[in-house]
Amino acid sequence: MPEIAAPFHPDLKEQLLRYATLIAAHGLNVQEGQLVQVSSEVFHRPLLDALVSELYRRGAGFVHVELSDPILQRRRIQASRPEFLSMTPAFYTAKFRELVDCTAANLKILGPEFPTYLSDLDPMAVNEVRKAAYQAAKHFYSEGIERSKVHWCVVAASTPGWASRVFPKLPLAEAETRLWEEIFRICRVDKPDFLERWAQHNEVLSVRARKLTGLKISELRFVGPGTDLTVGLSSRAVFKGGADRTPQGTSFEPNLPTEECFTTPDWRRTSGTVRATRPFLVNGTLVRELVLQFKDGAISHFECQEGKAALDSYLKSDEGAKRLGEVALVGTDSPVFQSGLVFEEILFDENAACHIAVGSAYKGCLQGGETMSDAECVEIGCNASSVHTDIMISSEEVDVFANRASGESLQLISKGRWSGDFAL
Repeated sequence: MPEIAAPFHPDLKEQLLRYATLIAAHGLNVQEGQLVQVSSEVFHRPLLDALVSELYRRGAGFVHVELSDPILQRRRIQASRPEFLSMTPAFYTAKFRELVDCTAANLKILGPEFPTYLSDLDPMAVNEVRKAAYQAAKHFYSEGIERSKVHWCVVAASTPGWASRVFPKLPLAEAETRLWEEIFRICRVDKPDFLERWAQHNEVLSVRARKLTGLKISELRFVGPGTDLTVGLSSRAVFKGGADRTPQGTSFEPNLPTEECFTTPDWRRTSGTVRATRPFLVNGTLVRELVLQFKDGAISHFECQEGKAALDSYLKSDEGAKRLGEVALVGTDSPVFQSGLVFEEILFDENAACHIAVGSAYKGCLQGGETMSDAECVEIGCNASSVHTDIMISSEEVDVFANRASGESLQLISKGRWSGDFAL
């Protein structure tokens, strides 16, 4: 494993090196001569230092690190003329198209230096910039991500600003270290046998996903305080969990950590009311205490204590933004849930609880979905949108039931815990 040139907490260096190895070898599974794109805030130099060294050591052909500065992103929204907020250069689109065409590996490092840097800005302007970036890279999302033509992975790194929100009572430096410790533990790099542990974990998720698919579930029903939500599934629905594979058969891990088994719903068959059990960020603004009502498959009304303007703007992004594109099952056996923490970062919080996602759906979670046309997807209720945001909806008080196509009903999750054969 590589050494770390950048300053880092001395007691955690070995775990950071393991983390870099996990990302390169298991998350991205970088291949010899492969182009690797890494997107990160400028703050994450220690992880980038270890990671880039490890990627080259494993044979990467070229590693392109694209650094972003949240302060400069904020300045654009503050100072740009409104008519220029949707402007993106042609090279931006070309870069993402090349990533797909050459079967590249793409890594996104999360962990905000300034977690609320967009929260006081005009939500319409923030959303305009987000939509433009999505449209410019749409080929990458529809071909590279949805069809797994790139090795893509999302990970996180600690910052004092983020850590202070997770551990508000600790001094900044202590909070940052504490958050790193949680990231390393949850991602299983706190022990030397981390790759073996990930292989075992993936097997559990894979077995659970196969069992869920085999049930031929027609509907999932979530019941708990403030929640009675029914999510209809397509007869083509396939559950996924753990590692994914490219069309060439090469495995990679899209999210580190991952604890979910997820699939694509038939958005038209969503009905009822659901209460979010954790806060979540929308365009840099935290949404708290959300309650959603669904009618005719779409959000008909919502209330929240915080973040209403940002969420309202987000849900008006396009026609599909008020519809479901994902439903995922997570038990309280998850190490994220077991931590007892709310991370205010979707990569971690979505792996603590069952969740739904408004917006774009994964064609790969439909039998034959990789080859389906847009028109065919519309016919079976596979949602399309420029947005995708997970909303956590379970806790120790929530039960999940599966209504099978055969007419049989069974309980999958009881008070947050996997039931029966699913308690692996």
